[in-house]
Amino acid sequence: MTKSLLITCVVLCFFLSGCVSHKEMVYLQPSVNETDSIAKVVASQSPYRIQIYDILNIRVKALDQDAVQIFNPIGESLLNANSNERAYFDGFTVDLHGEIRIPALGKVSVLGYTTEEIEKILEEKLLEQQFKETANIFVTVKLTGLRYTVSGEVGSPGTNTLFQDRVNIFEALANAGEVTMVGDRKDVMIIRQYPQGQKVHHIDITQEDAMNSPYYYIQPNDIIYVKPLPQKSWGTGETGMQTLTAVASILTLGTTILLLIDRL
Repeated sequence: MTKSLLITCVVLCFFLSGCVSHKEMVYLQPSVNETDSIAKVVASQSPYRIQIYDILNIRVKALDQDAVQIFNPIGESLLNANSNERAYFDGFTVDLHGEIRIPALGKVSVLGYTTEEIEKILEEKLLEQQFKETANIFVTVKLTGLRYTVSGEVGSPGTNTLFQDRVNIFEALANAGEVTMVGDRKDVMIIRQYPQGQKVHHIDITQEDAMNSPYYYIQPNDIIYVKPLPQKSWGTGETGMQTLTAVASILTLGTTILLLIDRL
């Protein structure tokens, strides 16, 4: 009887800890002291500053479009290319020295600048070296898509490119097939590029406070890693039913062993 009770207790503990709880799977849960159901979100994202290997899409407009055609590549040899390939070949890649090479202007340093600041720099250079005020030069500078990589416990790990100015962590994960049942939503890792190297940041996407995190919006070249929960290595099952099946098998095996021992 004592043996049976002991086995039952062990199996019960195994069952309770085996399956993934509902709380571990729900996003944006309010904090304990939260009384207002409406999230108090303040978009405090600082503007992105250009890094090496970024690819910029630069377009120059003027009253006389023929005069600025040299600055606007049209990719005639890439008519069948997809958007990512076209962006790569038609865009301006920031080299190891933090510079891009512009026709007629030569090398221009862009490392650490925002796209708005680069627009002003290029407009000034064009007016100084190529055009007059009456040309009404207008320059637009954008990143050629927001490229990031997702690995770990997601439906479709890999590298994605989204053609948006801002992408939050939920959009990034959704485009990677969402976090699997055994993915750790409480400690999503973001490996971010900085001029001095890479840094690892953490964000708990099960909490509503995640929207106030400086890592809520991803940046170009981010690597997002979703760790597996311990349940995956235990192999107890992702749902309660799967775990119950595993427990039933173990309980049957334990009972069989006890019966054999009692017969000896």
